[in-house]
Amino acid sequence: MTVTSPAVTVAAGPTGLNRITADDDLFFKLHSLYPNALVNQLAYRFDTPVDRELLARWHAHLATGFIARRVRTTRFPIARPHWEPATESLPLRWSDAPVPEDEVLDWFLAQAAVEFDPERGLVWQLAGAPTESGGTVVTLVASHVVCDGGGMMHAIVDSLDRLARGERPDRATSAGRLVGPVAGAGRFAADLADARGQLRAVARGIKAARRAGGVREPARNPRPAQPRLPHADTWQAPDAIVQLDLAEWERVAAAHGGTTNGLLIGVAVGLLGRSGRIADGAEVRVDIPHSLREADDPRANATTGLPIGVIYRDGVRTDLPAVRAALKAAGLAYRDPATIPAIQHLQPVQMLLPKAVLHRFARTAKAPECLCTNMGRTAQNIAVLGGHRARAVIMRPVVNPGPVELFRQVEVGVNLAFSCDDDTVTLVVTGADPDRFPSRAALRELLAAEFAEWALTPRFW
Repeated sequence: MTVTSPAVTVAAGPTGLNRITADDDLFFKLHSLYPNALVNQLAYRFDTPVDRELLARWHAHLATGFIARRVRTTRFPIARPHWEPATESLPLRWSDAPVPEDEVLDWFLAQAAVEFDPERGLVWQLAGAPTESGGTVVTLVASHVVCDGGGMMHAIVDSLDRLARGERPDRATSAGRLVGPVAGAGRFAADLADARGQLRAVARGIKAARRAGGVREPARNPRPAQPRLPHADTWQAPDAIVQLDLAEWERVAAAHGGTTNGLLIGVAVGLLGRSGRIADGAEVRVDIPHSLREADDPRANATTGLPIGVIYRDGVRTDLPAVRAALKAAGLAYRDPATIPAIQHLQPVQMLLPKAVLHRFARTAKAPECLCTNMGRTAQNIAVLGGHRARAVIMRPVVNPGPVELFRQVEVGVNLAFSCDDDTVTLVVTGADPDRFPSRAALRELLAAEFAEWALTPRFW
């Protein structure tokens, strides 16, 4: 599920507590319905041994950093919960058993299966293991309740920088200082003030929604009922990790009148159509997360979504100039409240909904048919851990195993996450439709065909 918020979202309440955003609230409530269905993961492959003691020191920095936070609920149903620093964390998970090179992807997936507890602050876990080739694999997973991609990146950069400088773990001087104060004796008055503020936000949101009643977003395509392949009751969405030369990626994008981001979307739409999920001539709704994070931003989730419509043509590469124009138009639209869809303005109303009502809506909600996340040149900023430079860095959302019928019900399609350094593109692809992407081998075959259409040279993990 993608969650979007208008640029006017503010986390802090009138008393200075770090109140949760509408996005945080939605992920927090859905956590009780679909625990840990979607988590953020950072994954490393090192060619050198990284010892457990180094990871333990990084763990200590993370435990006092930006994602070391817990949700503290309020005394008033209308007042928003707020963030407080977490005083406990899940321990470092270390395995002495070497991981075979051909099982690295499965090991990464296994580390994402963590039971989180946002109210206790058990919301992230660091893990590591040696590989049979003499290297090391490391992964950090975090609940989407406590961070989006930008929030996780902030936590990682800050903790790695402090580790490299030999500083001691300290919440007061690290990014952990942004999490928020612990509510004291004035909490009752603070919650009462925030409840009043939320009622005013509801009134403003309803007025804005009425004014934006004519704004329309691209529609998603219904999921075809057939074929219906045989699967076990619990299903794991297949994923693929691909690396390509950045120079080649940029050259191909430019040759077809597009940008780096446009080519990502073009590949995604082609993959979706190639799978048979959408018909020739259909307009695909592509959701693009866009960070609203600012300097010293205390928010856990600070992301809006830019939806665009992209036409799929069977046997024809996606029109990249059209994608570029659609992206520009979507960006301009989301700068003006008058052209933001009404549902976005109603987020204060959403926060008032009790968990039971939200659960009822969630059971009929639909996931994105095509989600494309471009994290840009982030890999080079976090590639060094205690003097060890990673051969590859991955940032991605992980779709954990779940009931196969749930994947069909929410009609999820494909998720693509793009990151790069100065030389290499790393693309993480998840095909979450059990009847179009039944296995990793099937996903990889479709991807290889789409890359060949663009004359791209992929290197699959």
